[in-house]
Amino acid sequence: MTDYKEMYFLLFNKITETILNLQEVQQQAEEMYISQENFLSHIINLSAKE
Repeated sequence: MTDYKEMYFLLFNKITETILNLQEVQQQAEEMYISQENFLSHIINLSAKE
């Protein structure tokens, strides 16, 4: 007989890990974007002073 409880927990744990990984990658991408925006705005401010 199939052990549905074991299958459910396997699926639930893998889906949870995947969601957490996606959230981590999204946060890293957002931090990269923000740091690039700060860098670009710094360059724009420097060139505006000239």
